[in-house]
Amino acid sequence: MKLLVAYLSLFYLAISGGFAQSECSMVLRGRILDAETHMPIEGAAIWLYPVGKSSVSDDKGQFSIKDLCAGSYVVDIHSLGYKEGKTEIQLSSSTILTFTLEKDLLLLDYVEVSAHKERLITTTTVSTLSGKALENTRGGNLAQSLEKISGVTMYSSGGTVSKPVIHGLHSNRILIMNNGVRQEGQQWGSDHAPEIDPFVADEISVVKGAEAVRYGPEAMGGVILLTPKDLPTTKEIHGSAYAIGQSNGRSGTLAANLEGGFGKWKGFGWRLQGSTRRAGNLSSPEYYQGNTGLKEANLSGAFGFRSERLDWDIFLSHFSTQLGILRDAHTGNISDLNAIIENGRPFNDPGFSFDVINPKQQVQHQLAKAMGHYHLNKKLTLTAQYAFQANSRQEFDKRRGDLNDKAALDLSLFTQTLDLSLDVKPGGFWIHTLGLSGMNQVNTNIPGTGVTPLIPNYDLNNLGGFAISRFTKARYELEAGLRYDWRQVDAARYRSNGQLQERLFQYQNITASLGAVYYWRENLSYRTNLGTAWRPPSVNELFSEGLHHGVAAYEKGNLDFKSEKAIKWIHTLAASGEKWSIEATGYANLIQDYIYLQPTENQAVSIRGSFYIFEYQQTDALLWGGDVSGRYQLLPNISYEAKASVVRAQNRTDKSNLPWIPTDRLQHGLLWEGSAWGFIKAPSLGINLSHVARQYHMPNFDYITAPEAFTLLGIESNWQIALGKNTLNMALQVQNVLNVSYREYMNRFKYFTEETGRNISLKLRYEF
Repeated sequence: MKLLVAYLSLFYLAISGGFAQSECSMVLRGRILDAETHMPIEGAAIWLYPVGKSSVSDDKGQFSIKDLCAGSYVVDIHSLGYKEGKTEIQLSSSTILTFTLEKDLLLLDYVEVSAHKERLITTTTVSTLSGKALENTRGGNLAQSLEKISGVTMYSSGGTVSKPVIHGLHSNRILIMNNGVRQEGQQWGSDHAPEIDPFVADEISVVKGAEAVRYGPEAMGGVILLTPKDLPTTKEIHGSAYAIGQSNGRSGTLAANLEGGFGKWKGFGWRLQGSTRRAGNLSSPEYYQGNTGLKEANLSGAFGFRSERLDWDIFLSHFSTQLGILRDAHTGNISDLNAIIENGRPFNDPGFSFDVINPKQQVQHQLAKAMGHYHLNKKLTLTAQYAFQANSRQEFDKRRGDLNDKAALDLSLFTQTLDLSLDVKPGGFWIHTLGLSGMNQVNTNIPGTGVTPLIPNYDLNNLGGFAISRFTKARYELEAGLRYDWRQVDAARYRSNGQLQERLFQYQNITASLGAVYYWRENLSYRTNLGTAWRPPSVNELFSEGLHHGVAAYEKGNLDFKSEKAIKWIHTLAASGEKWSIEATGYANLIQDYIYLQPTENQAVSIRGSFYIFEYQQTDALLWGGDVSGRYQLLPNISYEAKASVVRAQNRTDKSNLPWIPTDRLQHGLLWEGSAWGFIKAPSLGINLSHVARQYHMPNFDYITAPEAFTLLGIESNWQIALGKNTLNMALQVQNVLNVSYREYMNRFKYFTEETGRNISLKLRYEF
């Protein structure tokens, strides 16, 4: 009997212990969001009383606190720049909650946190370059920087001119937002690089989905956001200085920025930034490429004010560049043109020179922006922004006599934009955004070139209005949007026969988007976005009828082109563990009346030389593919990183392949990150391989067969040296270590020359 009692007692204790454990094994999960923008807050400290347990939110604003018993708790949340959040909860089971924090304006002698920062709120896929990853790209242009992101490649004309490609689309299908302003230059040509100084940006984000609802036409392929740091408001002056040298082209880059506040004038801040760059002839592994140098000088300044209810800032920038165009791409007759293409490289090696002679480009771009952000009350926030841009582009050809000093193409483009938006927070977890936008643009051909203009004079007006609603909870987010745009283009020019050509175009369209994000767990999320987009044909696609000297080609447009209309569905799955992380994206983009530039077998001969003819054509297209990136921690200080992308593009009319689509590629490597050693901090060493496949999906006709596949080896080392309170950051990079000869399919000059060879870069950044 005693034995039975003992067994029953043990059984009771086991059960009661099990129940006690289950009652105290609950988990509180949640997300910390900005009350104004509903963006996640990273690094928020969460304390749970009376048990005294704590957690810190991750980059998605998520946190978890485990092993909790049923009962009443107080959740106390702290985050720098936000008011304290304190909430009482009743816990009866594991649950997921959402908490919001209101911004606070805090100004101390040495610490400054404040107010409003424009950030994109979207359910589509966004990849970002910031911090060390962005610093490692300094010294290159925008497209070269963005190649670090999976799914982003380059479309180039030689070694000095390039523009980003997102999921197979580029140029006027990619919208660039420079400090909140849509970049408006002569971006219609493949040889027209974005007129942007990457040193201005503290963060560069790539939106891979169609974002036409937010931004209107030209955002059908994606959006690139260049965002500077918030202006400081403390009286102390801080800044940084860069010195970068590169062996290929003997390039030198200097850049610096200074920023600070005004002491007694609380809330005011300023920043000055400038950069200059000089390079000479680039070199392929066996020869120099004649006339491929560049000169660049840029300057920008910002001034602003921030308070609890009002933010405003003024931004001014000047961009100036002079670019040489590969001289051997301009031939005198058909036989010379065929000969250089057959030879596969220039016949002459001019050696090294810093001289930039004809053919060349001279481009200047000025931007002025004024933005105001006002909290009418806790539920309504009004934002207004006006921007003015002036773009001057001159293209010089190889000409005889006095004409050699005159531009063969001389364009001035003036753009004004006005954007108004109202954020409405009715309560709960809804946020609505209503917006209006207008754009006026005037393009003028400066007379005296002696050449029939490639594109006409035109006046462009665009009006748009949109509405976006977003619902955010701890485990999921939902978003829907609708937009209407109307555009008018009034164009006129004289043709080569002296005939006046005038046309008035009007376009209008409705776009919509629907998206969602779902968080299964803290380390597993899925996002999907279905969006429509559109793009009216650009003036070069309509009117081109002449030599586009920057790409050494004769181009022909078509006045009967219709607007492109697209629908893109993009999906992204992101997961991570203790030692690994992975993000995979798949998409399909169906584009009706897709416009593309097709090589033809015809040739144009004039006193300016002989050139192949490229014709703009229109068809229905389907683009689909995917990209993936991941990281695995092999050892405590050694990790493996990889990214890959695949794009396919089909002409749905005849089932052929479309031209100018990126080839399959894989980049992967090992990264060692060490601990501090004496006065050296944060040392690292990376070795990477880039594999680019042959383009097996060629169009029906091209002037050469697809370039062969190639593999490039790269090495990168970084370290820091503490100099009192200041820091000297150093980086040594070697690209194409083995000096491989290769051609990139997406280079318009692949017909005339190979890509550049080995390049050694030394980068110094001093922070004070």
